Amino acid sequence: MSIQQLSFQPDGWSADTRLGLVVPHADVGPEAECAAIGGQQVSVHGARIGFSAMRAGGEMDQKIPHDPVASFTEPPFIDDLVASVCDAPLTTLGLAFTSSAYKHGPEGERALIERLRPKTRGIPVVTTCLAAEEALHHLGIEKLAIVNPAWFDKELDEAGAEYFRTAGFDVVQHAPCWLTSGQKHVTPPALYDWIKKTVEPSGAEAVFVGGNGQRAVGIIDAVESHLGIKALTANQVLFWAALRAAGVSFSTAGYGTLLMQEAVVE
Repeated sequence: MSIQQLSFQPDGWSADTRLGLVVPHADVGPEAECAAIGGQQVSVHGARIGFSAMRAGGEMDQKIPHDPVASFTEPPFIDDLVASVCDAPLTTLGLAFTSSAYKHGPEGERALIERLRPKTRGIPVVTTCLAAEEALHHLGIEKLAIVNPAWFDKELDEAGAEYFRTAGFDVVQHAPCWLTSGQKHVTPPALYDWIKKTVEPSGAEAVFVGGNGQRAVGIIDAVESHLGIKALTANQVLFWAALRAAGVSFSTAGYGTLLMQEAVVE
């Protein structure tokens, strides 16, 4: 048999775009959700950093403590990890955590990006909450509701609301989700039901589902189609902004209005 007659199976090397993600060591959610969105066009490559608020198997306390959240992006650990993962032939890089941004605010996030930029070999790097800001402005949203994970306490949830107020949005509703705390307890039907009960009556133009470890991208289309509210989630906006920062043209159906449009910079 000649080589021209042979059939070769897909091996994952032919993706047009390679998205790197920095994730807490015990979290698989960002990689799973970004891979679902990217399909065969975008390959996803995770780099893990220790996060003491999570334990083996992805377990965590009912409410995560604030100290590891606040210190999660402090040097030198994340700086060294970013430098290491950017040695790979990536197209773009996303930092997949929401809670640390809530503690540091928009200016703290921008300072983090500037600090990490020399470590990336010129690869664009974006953070989740700055990506959410960009996406909300892109869609022309003013009135915002926020749904945070059950493992965020009231103080962290309020910090999230203040983050987006500082960024210029009218936060009309925010709360940790009522679901049992823990990643395995978050299902698309349960999260959709919570949004229908709490966000739909609020008058919000859009909902941001915070927490990169909160299972959420599967409900985006249902929320937009049936509730008439623009739906943004932590990993969806991170994926969108990371590709946009790299000038990559990408659109797909099923993951919201944001991704029905080209992701390239305007």
